[in-house]
Amino acid sequence: MADLHLEPLSATTVVAANSLTLKPGQEQYAVPVSHAEAEQTIDPEAAWPRVVLDGDEVVGFIKGSFDEHETRPEFRCCIWQINVKGSAQGRGVGRFAVHGLADEARSRGFHRLTVIWERGDAGPEQFFLHVGFRPEGETRFGEVIGVMDL
Repeated sequence: MADLHLEPLSATTVVAANSLTLKPGQEQYAVPVSHAEAEQTIDPEAAWPRVVLDGDEVVGFIKGSFDEHETRPEFRCCIWQINVKGSAQGRGVGRFAVHGLADEARSRGFHRLTVIWERGDAGPEQFFLHVGFRPEGETRFGEVIGVMDL
């Protein structure tokens, strides 16, 4: 994983990004209920979709959102989605993606990055805690709202 880089989602990478195979049991955590509910109100211009490539291979996908006018603070500067190919997990791909999004957030003048996750044995909680998020509340669905100061 020495040649990791981020690229905008494109016609040549979208199929690979949509076909990432997670580890068994992780699929149920891919998109929290809060995101599915809020998706209709998020400004598509605020979206920041990127693939993580290792050389020429798509090994991850991250979608952020940057909207300083969003009324819900958990969606102003957030990770909307992150998926890492099961066979690439544990090799720094997710950390690389989160740090790339955090760098973009800083360059846009944001000071906090948020993410929402569901608790569960195969869920992403340990990953988000490990990369520097701290729980700061819950959604009305009981999902964790995590915050990282930038």
